[in-house]
Amino acid sequence: MTHRPKSAFLNVMVERGYLADCTDLPALDEALTHGPVTAYIGYDATAASLHVGHLLNIMMLRWFQRTGNRPITLMGGGTTKVGDPSFRSEERPLLDAAAIARNIDGMQQVFARYLDYGDGGAMMLNNAEWLDDLNYLDFLRDIGRHFSVNRMLSFESVKSRLDREQSLSFLEFNYMILQAYDFLELHRRHGCRLQMGGSDQWGNIINGIDLTRRVLDAEIWGLTSPLLTTSDGRKMGKSAGGAVWLNGAMLSPYEFWQFWRNTTDADVGRFLKLYTELPVAECDRLGALSGSEINAAKVILANEVTTLLHGVEAAASAEATARAVFEQGGGGGDLEIVTLPAAVLAGGLTVQQMLVQSGLASSGKEAKRLITEGGLRLDNRQVDDPQAALGDIGEGIKISIGRKKHRMLRPA
Repeated sequence: MTHRPKSAFLNVMVERGYLADCTDLPALDEALTHGPVTAYIGYDATAASLHVGHLLNIMMLRWFQRTGNRPITLMGGGTTKVGDPSFRSEERPLLDAAAIARNIDGMQQVFARYLDYGDGGAMMLNNAEWLDDLNYLDFLRDIGRHFSVNRMLSFESVKSRLDREQSLSFLEFNYMILQAYDFLELHRRHGCRLQMGGSDQWGNIINGIDLTRRVLDAEIWGLTSPLLTTSDGRKMGKSAGGAVWLNGAMLSPYEFWQFWRNTTDADVGRFLKLYTELPVAECDRLGALSGSEINAAKVILANEVTTLLHGVEAAASAEATARAVFEQGGGGGDLEIVTLPAAVLAGGLTVQQMLVQSGLASSGKEAKRLITEGGLRLDNRQVDDPQAALGDIGEGIKISIGRKKHRMLRPA
């Protein structure tokens, strides 16, 4: 990088590995050194919770506020009705207004853990405020005339879909215009001068900058973060069990802690810099450990990230549970609980039936394979006969699937 940042925020972005690209780094740096800047990141309400894939950009907003600036979390109450087609092979399922509202409620719970929405602090807005009541003809005349279809077709997010001869609806094609309009409105209403996002949003961000300059003759910028993959090539935020949700009701603090504890050795230092607030030198020191020592660094990573999201008590409890499960063979009081009706349990289930009926296996075939391959333990005793009787579980029994998935089965 030829430009060495002077501002505190960009120094953090560069030093900790958040920065992929910026439309005009020297100009943004200069603005940041001369007083607070307002920036936003948009989040469409496509699920009831944010997931770990969102966490890098949430940390960017947190650092933005910590370095004296004002972050905006923009909820896509309007744009979710259209759906972002970027790098997708097919159209997103359309959600109704009630589902979008429920999803926004779930997502907002997470932001409050990372940002201060008090007086003069972060803002939480919803683009439905200006998108829902747009007059279509006025919008086409005032905003649509600034967009070249030829240029829109050249963006990689759209071009890749068309090159594969996959359908792109006119509804989806409008998404980039609406997102560009968001930036224009946020600048007009709140003086927002920076949009941040993942590098897959570069084309959408550029559109917003061009539109705002054309309509308001304003100097604004875009900044993107890298799209992370783990050292073994997996998309960050995915696990064998699916998305790693940030809402505790969808993924327990213990399972969230375990996700970070299971980080690959080669990723520890990088993840400490991106997902914790430990000093960079300490992140580098911990990431350079090897052998059994790197496991201690993984526990620190898990504790730091879990503390930010769920609180220090949840992190301490998760670590204690993990120690009980893996070191002492105990039940682990914070394990996620699955239940079956007492009458069903009394009917004499086999272990194979128990796995299916409790939802721990999707089918009898999957349950049988899991058991015969040695992947099931009940109260730390391996079970390798699918037809073995589950028997009386009393007040509960610990189920271990592989080395990393543990549940408590209890009568309902």
